[in-house]
Amino acid sequence: MFDVLAIGEMLIDFTPSARGVGLADVPAFEKKPGGAPANVAVGVAKLGGNAAFLGKFAKDPFADFLIGTLEQYGVDTVGCARTEQAKTGLAFIALGDNGEHEFHFYRDPSADMLLSEEDIREEWIQNARIVHVGSVTQVLPKAAAATRKALELARKHGVVTSFDVNFRLGIWRGREEEGKQKIFDTIGLTDVLKVSESEMAFLTGTSDVEQGAKMLKDMGPKIVFVTLGGQGVYYITDKHRRRVPTFRVQQVDVTGAGDGFVAGFLRQLADRIQGRGLDYSLSMHEEIEEMTRYGAAVGALTVSKVGAIPALPTKEEVFQFMYRGAKRNPLRIPTHGE
Repeated sequence: MFDVLAIGEMLIDFTPSARGVGLADVPAFEKKPGGAPANVAVGVAKLGGNAAFLGKFAKDPFADFLIGTLEQYGVDTVGCARTEQAKTGLAFIALGDNGEHEFHFYRDPSADMLLSEEDIREEWIQNARIVHVGSVTQVLPKAAAATRKALELARKHGVVTSFDVNFRLGIWRGREEEGKQKIFDTIGLTDVLKVSESEMAFLTGTSDVEQGAKMLKDMGPKIVFVTLGGQGVYYITDKHRRRVPTFRVQQVDVTGAGDGFVAGFLRQLADRIQGRGLDYSLSMHEEIEEMTRYGAAVGALTVSKVGAIPALPTKEEVFQFMYRGAKRNPLRIPTHGE
């Protein structure tokens, strides 16, 4: 039984040797494994969970490196199919002085975008507590259909579904409205939805967090998270809504911050839904807040280091950070108007 089965893209992140300059001026790059769903799978595994990854990989050395990375961290790779029809996707990243990033992708298409319905095995979905997906792989129709099939199978077998929008305007390239519609279709099959503040505004047309989160919640999810950077995380369910503050850390690189949050929350949720179900786990305000704080701690630790997968913390590191280091790393509660 998998705690989390993550479906989607895994690619190479080329991180810069210098920060504070644009992509054209970065003197050198370092190869690192990345891709939001893969980050979540590794994050869950590093937190002590049983994670698996399902995706399409090229038959090239970069793909060997990526699959080897999953295996290194204990992620089950039974769902990793290979193809000769495309190469591994590449993402070049520039980092600003504040840790914000700029991306440039090479994937026209990349192997992950060739995921098909034939790659989705019902028994893998049935043997998961949570199925997690993103939007990046859904640019091509076959991959979008594969994602939908996975979510529909999850619904059929009572498996919790999770969706991190992770919308990249540069990938859709003038097809933003089409991408938005695909996201809406996916939200309709989602139990746990996570968006950034900018993604919420793009999808709903409002920058008001409470209003935007409710609009997304009305599309079907049981819980919606809006990540607010240094201002924490806002969540809404049928019964509860609250903003949970973040932890105070020195921000180095925001790459993978949202993936860390998702991995932390899903790791906690997988433990709680055993024998109790999602509705029960989301019925108590204290439990939601505890799971959200844990996810926030994982995200905070992730931004304190460079890279995504290498920066994701272990279960022991999160424990030290949240409890033994509580005085050194207090919750950061934003001031009025911040």
